[in-house]
Amino acid sequence: MNAPQTRERFAQARAAGLRHKDAAARIGLSEGEAIAAHGGEHDHPLKAVPLRGPWLALLQALEACGPVLALTRNESTVHEKTGVYQKLSATGPVGLALGADIDLRLFFNQWHAGFAVTEHAANPGTPASLSLQFYDASGLAVHKIFCREATDRAAFEDVMRRFGEPALGYLFRPKPPAPAPRADEAIDAPGLLAAWAAMKDTHDFFGMLKTFGAERQQSLRLAEGRFTRRVAPTAVRELLQEAAFDGAPIMVFVGSPGCIQIHSGPVARIEPMEIRGAQWLNVLDPGFNLHLREDAMASVWVVEKPTVDGIVTSIEAFDHGGELMAMFFGERKPGQPEREDWRAIVRKVSPLTAEAA
Repeated sequence: MNAPQTRERFAQARAAGLRHKDAAARIGLSEGEAIAAHGGEHDHPLKAVPLRGPWLALLQALEACGPVLALTRNESTVHEKTGVYQKLSATGPVGLALGADIDLRLFFNQWHAGFAVTEHAANPGTPASLSLQFYDASGLAVHKIFCREATDRAAFEDVMRRFGEPALGYLFRPKPPAPAPRADEAIDAPGLLAAWAAMKDTHDFFGMLKTFGAERQQSLRLAEGRFTRRVAPTAVRELLQEAAFDGAPIMVFVGSPGCIQIHSGPVARIEPMEIRGAQWLNVLDPGFNLHLREDAMASVWVVEKPTVDGIVTSIEAFDHGGELMAMFFGERKPGQPEREDWRAIVRKVSPLTAEAA
């Protein structure tokens, strides 16, 4: 399919009400491929200009824009946070954003392509949507940033111009299939559990999995009864409703291959909805929106990790493909013990029944 055909078919899918990701899937392309096809001169409402790095410098330049919308998603969960990009740093390919509202862990080795995207609305009186969109080598979106009403639009447009490089021609390739997890019998389970018990920080968990060659959900299964327990798929809805009722501040982590985005604070408006046959669980608060497909949820775990500050407990949801949808914690900083109100919420979530197992 050539670029003009892609643009025409993408526009038709958009006119049918589909978001970028779903419109691209309908025409058989990755989202990155569909966006890249909108470069150059044409008459379609969506226009994309390739961006050049360094990505850290681009993100640092966004502070002058004031509040913007940061969006990170995976296949079944979308995390949207409004705030200012501040306190950006990187060590090698790993970056951090530690602003008051925009809290990110950035894995720049997965940031293959970026685009400044302008999309004109059907209503001539509505300002065009402006965004910066970043994709991995397969065309999967890793992070997006949107201009909003409170944004300094001129400053945002300046960032789009400064980092725009129309001559860049990003190419995408299909993602190779992920290697199959090793069999449980091939994992040194006693060694894994001993290392788990010896953890001093929650961040030790990722290195531990790598050391023992265990897939994340596999490790939870091997630790079941000691550090983990399965709970009902309703646990995520229950924890959000309890947190909203009690006013308990929580942390919500949602990741793509190139970014983990974090909300810290209370949640208030919890709204389950059915949209086009999909069951969405939503947090619809000023400054923070979460959209999680409950019907995509296959398993939910309570996970305990030892740290120098005591046990830290998370609730982790996985989809039917084994992908981590979201993680939930009580709000805390290093050096602080886990909040008792969060522990009370975790104790209340429904256990997994034999029928649901």
